[in-house]
Amino acid sequence: MQTWLEVDEFCKLVHLERAQVDAMIQKGKLKARKEDGVLYVEATKGTSSIVPTNSLEQVSRTSLPGNDFVEKTIGTILNLHEKVLDAKDETLESLKNENRFLKEALFSMQELYDEDRKTIETLTKQLQHAQEEVEFLKRKYKLMWNQAIENFKKED
Repeated sequence: MQTWLEVDEFCKLVHLERAQVDAMIQKGKLKARKEDGVLYVEATKGTSSIVPTNSLEQVSRTSLPGNDFVEKTIGTILNLHEKVLDAKDETLESLKNENRFLKEALFSMQELYDEDRKTIETLTKQLQHAQEEVEFLKRKYKLMWNQAIENFKKED
């Protein structure tokens, strides 16, 4: 597939002046065509002909990282990823243990609450019984005193 660009756009793309591009077209290094008075340059092959192959090889040897660097970087990333997964697993296990402890504590609290409620019911019944007994003794005491007062009046 060929991509055709106007000559001015191509100059901006490859950072060359128009005169240099025209000279390359005349030498046959760039493929060009003219339509409706506008000059077009074939972009895909044109850019590869501008950048020499040996300079690409030079750049790759000097500035691009080597295979060892890439392998070490990937190894480091994988190692860090494993450590993160281990830490996540430890955190999850810790949270599970904490949840078990809280669940057991909650059950214990519920048992204590039930026992306390039973104790309160028992004490309430005893209190009611004691109040009934006190009322009975008050009536008995009142009757006894009334009887004693009547007996005292009869003696006078």
